[in-house]
Amino acid sequence: MTTQFSNPLPGVPSVESPFFQKIFADPSIDEWTKNIAHELNENGFAVIDFPDEEIEARAERIKRDLHDQYDWKFWHEVGFERNASLRLMNAWETNEDVRSIATNQKVMDLLSTLFGRKAWPFQTLNFPVGTQQPFHTDSVHFSSTPERFMCGVWTALEDIDEDAGPLVYYPGSHKWPIYTNEHIGICAVDSDTKITQAAYEPMWNALVEAHGVQPQYFRAKKGQSLIWLSNLLHGGIKHQNQQKTRWSQVTHYFFEDCAYYIPMHSDPFYGNIVFRELSNIITGEVVKNQYVGREIPQQFIQESRLRRFNEAPKEVPENFDPQLYLAANPDLLAAGVDPAQHYINHGWKERRALRP
Repeated sequence: MTTQFSNPLPGVPSVESPFFQKIFADPSIDEWTKNIAHELNENGFAVIDFPDEEIEARAERIKRDLHDQYDWKFWHEVGFERNASLRLMNAWETNEDVRSIATNQKVMDLLSTLFGRKAWPFQTLNFPVGTQQPFHTDSVHFSSTPERFMCGVWTALEDIDEDAGPLVYYPGSHKWPIYTNEHIGICAVDSDTKITQAAYEPMWNALVEAHGVQPQYFRAKKGQSLIWLSNLLHGGIKHQNQQKTRWSQVTHYFFEDCAYYIPMHSDPFYGNIVFRELSNIITGEVVKNQYVGREIPQQFIQESRLRRFNEAPKEVPENFDPQLYLAANPDLLAAGVDPAQHYINHGWKERRALRP
């Protein structure tokens, strides 16, 4: 009699676990899922045919319905030469076909099995042309605690030619460590400007050279999807032919029982965590940030989000109590200052305690 494997690391996605072989030896997992799991584990990405018989019709409706929401004049006259892109964020809010792709049950069941936690979609991006975005990892933009419980699914809404800016990715780069602000020597909260992924690009370029990894390109057929793990380096190469489109949809997914935050805007050991408070596209409800099955208090979320980029707040935090602020800062009480005005003008930057 075979003893069922008990995973000692539930806080690591199954597909990236050191116990990967034992987890996916489970006979209840079908061969299709196992094959995808092996590709993700080895390469950091996997290609599937999007599991929806209506995908071609949905693609045509999306192209028709979203077309006039993009600034085509800007792109043809200026954006193309500047390597800019066109995008619509969260078109699922108004377009049922975008929402249907994002909430496809077979995709979510697949992701839930691969990661060992229930998947939920939180963002859609729809592109009619290539992103022309330098290669990057999603882990600096969207991250979780425990880390790596995030992935993207990119779906081609038409055949993608080589001169229309296809996806580029670096196989195996998902296995590298996740690097955040402290590793590249920056502090977001004390920065004079907003930190963007450009701060990380020299490091990513150096890593690619150091590892000797070669890029691969996804010349997708309509209805094909590429799943990638959060730390896979990926981007979009230059859109060469201005007369061609590259219609696609990206859906980003998180997984249950995690905390969600923006690493490149956070300095956790300096008191600054920029939590993400996101809605589940399926339910429309905000998903609570959790730590090992425990809901993270809203007060902690608010107080840990220090003002960034030396930008003064326009108002006090929702949980601001003037009397408690003065009690926590007796020098202000003695000086007879207005607590709310002091916080807005000085207290946020001095990192004054909000309460004793």
